[in-house]
Amino acid sequence: MKIYISTDIEGLAGITDWNMEKDDTIEFRKLYNQQVAWVLKGIQSSVNNDKITEILISDSHSKGNNLNYNYLSDIDERISLINGYPREDYMLSELNSSFDQVFFVGYHSGIGKENGNMDHGYSARSAYKIWINDAYQNETTINAAYAAELGIPVTLIIGDSSLQEQLFNDNMFSTPKFVSTKKSLARYAALSYPRKQIRLETINAAKEVIDNPEPYSKIKTLAEPLNLKIQLYNTAQADLINQLKDVKRLDGRTIEIQCSSMKELINEIIAVVTIGGTQA
Repeated sequence: MKIYISTDIEGLAGITDWNMEKDDTIEFRKLYNQQVAWVLKGIQSSVNNDKITEILISDSHSKGNNLNYNYLSDIDERISLINGYPREDYMLSELNSSFDQVFFVGYHSGIGKENGNMDHGYSARSAYKIWINDAYQNETTINAAYAAELGIPVTLIIGDSSLQEQLFNDNMFSTPKFVSTKKSLARYAALSYPRKQIRLETINAAKEVIDNPEPYSKIKTLAEPLNLKIQLYNTAQADLINQLKDVKRLDGRTIEIQCSSMKELINEIIAVVTIGGTQA
């Protein structure tokens, strides 16, 4: 059995503002590594732990240089860790059909969610809203659709209350096990739940989905061909990205790209937001 863990930070407890990453880097990375470690503890407590041969972790926040390889390896020597940026498939680099389950840890709501703590889609500096086949999407639903294309279920999501509301109340993707880390109060404010509560809920949830993944293993695919629309942060970004082949400009800030697969679509998004970031 192989487990893939894609990690981000905006949906983690104790982190409410991107400034923390540069103003208090040591504490920021401690919070990030610690909450990922709780997931590993949960996997280890499963009755199926001995069947797991590989745990691949993708550090998928910003440039992906936040998780500590030695610290996490001391907890579980089966882990492999992906760091760095740019890279193919970004938040799901090296994911393939040999994996059995995918976990999303530290995920957050998409842009525009009321009271969504640090709400955004892939890049707060570049992308505003993202649609696939005219349906609004966030990072969770897009990444889950890519995993589904490979036939792998996303069984566990750990994130904030605004993501939970967006997925469940808006009927976007409500089948995975969900652990809420904090109550989102505003874009730069949140109420983080007690550490003991989050630790125990995280450990128990990871154990549960490894013990019995079936209730959480619905595959959510999107119909192909895929029409990708991205509303950029400003018109200068659209000016630049519109020079790329196969990009159609729909208005001052919105571009459209036709994609033949979720893998192609994911990498189109990453290219667009990276290029757009040069004009932020």
